[in-house]
Amino acid sequence: MLISIELATILAIIYFLASHVGLYLVFKKAGLEPWKALVPFYGTYLAIKLVEKPWWWVIVYYIPFVGFIIWIGIITELLKRFGIFEFQKHVAMVVGAPIYLYLLGSKEEYKWRGHEVVHRWTKPKSREWADAISFAVILATIIRAFYIEAFTIPTSSMEKSLLVGDFLFVSKVSYGSRVPNTPIFFPFAHHTMPGTEKTKSYLEWIKFPYHRVFEFGKVERNDAVVFNFPAGDTVVVQHQDRTFYQLERDYGRQTLEQQFDIVARPVDKRENYIKRCVGIPGDKIEVRNTQLFVNDKEAYQAFGVQFSYLVKTDGTGFAPKQLLDWEITEYRMDGPGLYFMLLTDENKARIEALPHVKQVEPINKPKGYYSDGKYGKNLIYPNAKGYDWTEDNFGPLTIPKAGETVELTVQNLPIYRRIIQVYEGNDLQIKGKEIYINGSLSNTYTFKMDYYWMMGDNRHNSQDSRFWGFVPEDHIVGKAVFVWLSLDPNRTGLDKVRWDRLFTLIKGEE
Repeated sequence: MLISIELATILAIIYFLASHVGLYLVFKKAGLEPWKALVPFYGTYLAIKLVEKPWWWVIVYYIPFVGFIIWIGIITELLKRFGIFEFQKHVAMVVGAPIYLYLLGSKEEYKWRGHEVVHRWTKPKSREWADAISFAVILATIIRAFYIEAFTIPTSSMEKSLLVGDFLFVSKVSYGSRVPNTPIFFPFAHHTMPGTEKTKSYLEWIKFPYHRVFEFGKVERNDAVVFNFPAGDTVVVQHQDRTFYQLERDYGRQTLEQQFDIVARPVDKRENYIKRCVGIPGDKIEVRNTQLFVNDKEAYQAFGVQFSYLVKTDGTGFAPKQLLDWEITEYRMDGPGLYFMLLTDENKARIEALPHVKQVEPINKPKGYYSDGKYGKNLIYPNAKGYDWTEDNFGPLTIPKAGETVELTVQNLPIYRRIIQVYEGNDLQIKGKEIYINGSLSNTYTFKMDYYWMMGDNRHNSQDSRFWGFVPEDHIVGKAVFVWLSLDPNRTGLDKVRWDRLFTLIKGEE
């Protein structure tokens, strides 16, 4: 059931207003002047004082979302002062506070017992654990959903800026905390229950549309951004390392449906990716001979950006320890004296200086490289005839901007088709050379959202926007802010810890 943000806000306001009506009656039973329960801030202060909690609870109470923890504390402590200690009744009270507070205040059977009944009550060990775990889970879930979340770097697509084994924190408030599309979910699980392959960790009984709160800024060019994978709306469970759409192009939808399990995922439950935002709404993007250009100017390159090279030697190999010391971790032998290597500029110079190295040749796939199928299927966006782009020579194209209108033709439709159909939810049909959107003949389209272009710093080992296109604003999760731990998977013992990376800030363009 889709509930609008406006309706959800109204329901939340009704919940708290009705709860304060109940508090009015509870205050009366507790010997306080009942009208004070209806006074903003002061009523909260008195409720907190009534349950013998410190004054600073008032401050935390008014922190958005986190304040709900304080509300839970007030409710449960009030129940105890009525002699109600059962855990399940406390849970029911929090959920149905307006009704239960009214009953507590109006029914004669519920007597205010005061503080002594609480002081005499001995909490069982099992209850202590239940309370502690419940508090920790609720608090961590709220912080994780709206403020900050921990992520790890599992692949090398951002090397050498972010390394495999980096543990980092991502700020959800930098671009505005996104209200979850699916607010009913199992804590600490993303889209699948732990230990299962396809059991959903969320329920879609209630669904919220895209909305952000606490927006402190916009995504800026060259930010390291975490986002939900745009092509992850449909997933083949047995092949989650490949996009459904590429599998569909390779094998056909019928084959996939017959042989595999296919699931659909809402935006907030799609896989989390981290890339560098190299293009913001309105930017013109182009890759020329591996070099990225933004608005016809050479783009910023993060320190340690890597490209692929074909390295030829006199037949002599490389010392693995030497390569590891130089942090050259991505390479393979393609034949006698022939190596494929991913190198930074610094490491390229080191390899070239070795006496047994004869040639270091950059790999650069020209436009049309995939056209005849000789070198494999074309995986490059927009995956359509008439576009001979490669990862090394791509574009130009302009990133869509909210409110901007673009002319539509059968030729340029592949670039915008997914935006129109999937991201912005329109019915699109092509009849001959005519385009129909929601049943109307259309030769233009006005974008509803902003879009971004994401690329990995490890340019030749990154599945990014060159392969699956634009990232809509509603897929943006947050900004990577700092690395708190970094473990090198290629080392052991204390050498495994990259001490120089601990608590380092993640920077964009300087």
